[in-house]
Amino acid sequence: MEKAYIHETADVSKQAKIGANTTVWHQCQIRENTSIGDNCILGKNVYLDHDVKVGNNVKIQNNSSIYFGSIVEGGVFIGPHVCLTNDKTPRAITKGGKLKTNEDWNSDKITIKKGASVGATSVVLPDVVVGEFAMIGAGSVVTKDVPDYALVYGNPAKLVGYVCKCGSKITKIEENGDKLILYCSKCKEKIMTRK
Repeated sequence: MEKAYIHETADVSKQAKIGANTTVWHQCQIRENTSIGDNCILGKNVYLDHDVKVGNNVKIQNNSSIYFGSIVEGGVFIGPHVCLTNDKTPRAITKGGKLKTNEDWNSDKITIKKGASVGATSVVLPDVVVGEFAMIGAGSVVTKDVPDYALVYGNPAKLVGYVCKCGSKITKIEENGDKLILYCSKCKEKIMTRK
C-alpha cells in the first residue's frame, strides 16, 4: 500500500488520520481528530471539520464542506459545493451578545451511509441519515432521513423513486408487506429494501 498523497498547499492537522492511497488536493483543510479511510480522493478546497469520520473509497469533490458530527461511510460520493451542516438554529452570538465559543454550539450529526451519492450544491441539514446507495439530486436541500436506495431531489428534497447500486433509476418495483423489491433493468440486480 502506498502512503497518502497530500498536496503542499493542504492544511492537515497533525491529529488527523489519513489512510493509505488517499489523495488530498490543493487548499484542503482537514482538522484535528478527523479520520479518513483508504483510497479516498478529496478535491480542491475541501473542508473537513474536527472529528469528522470518512470511510474507505470515498470521493469528495471540490469546495465541499463537511462539519463536526458528520459520518461519511465507505463508497460515498459527495459532489462539488456540497455542505453537510451541523446546527439547525445557528447564531454567531449568545443571548447576552457575546461571540459564541465551541461550548455554546448545539451540533447534531449527519450520517451518509455506504454507497450513497450527494449531488452538486446540495445541503444536508443536521439530524439526518442518508440511506445506503441513496441518491440525492443536484441542488437539493435534505431536511429529513432518506431511505436506502431512494432517489430524492428538490427543496425540500422529496422521494421521487429508487435507484440501483449501479446508479440507474429503478423502473420495476414490487411490494411485499413492509418490503420493496427493486428490479434494475440495466444491470439486472434484484434488491430487497424497507418501504
